[in-house]
Amino acid sequence: MSDHQVTVTVNGVEYEREVEARKLLIHFVRDDLDLTGSHIGCDTGNCGACSMIVNGTLVKSCMMLAVQADGATVETVEGLAEGDELTPLQQSFSEHHALQCGYCTPGMLISATALLRANPSPSEEEIRKALQGNICRCTGYWNIFEAVKAVAK
Repeated sequence: MSDHQVTVTVNGVEYEREVEARKLLIHFVRDDLDLTGSHIGCDTGNCGACSMIVNGTLVKSCMMLAVQADGATVETVEGLAEGDELTPLQQSFSEHHALQCGYCTPGMLISATALLRANPSPSEEEIRKALQGNICRCTGYWNIFEAVKAVAK
C-alpha cells in the first residue's frame, strides 16, 4: 500500500500527515492525531460512537477513509467545548444524567450538535430521528433525549 499526504483541519488545528490509503478516518484521528474522544464501536457504521462532523456534515468516521478527508474541516467531541467551558449541550447531558459508561456519549453529543446547528428548535420526533443512528447500551435513551430536548430552543 502506498501512503498519501493529507492535510486536515481538526478542531481548528491543521495537520499534515502521510496515511495509508486504507486507513479509516476514525483510526487516523485516534492513532495519528491522539484525539481519542471519538470511539470505535463497530467499524460498520451501525453504532455511531465514531461520529464526527466533516465539512459541516455528520459522518460516521468508521465509514470514511482518511484520504477522503484531505482538505476537510473535521470536528470531534474534543472540539465542542471552548477551553474548560462545557457547551450547553454537554452541560445538559451532565444535568440529565445522559451518560453512564460514556462510550456512546461522544457520538451522541456530535449527532445532537449537528442536529441543533441545522435546526435549533427540533421537534421531539426530529430529535429521535437525529439520534437513531447512535446505539447506547446503558441509559435506555430517555435521559439522552431529555438532555437534547432541554437545550433545543
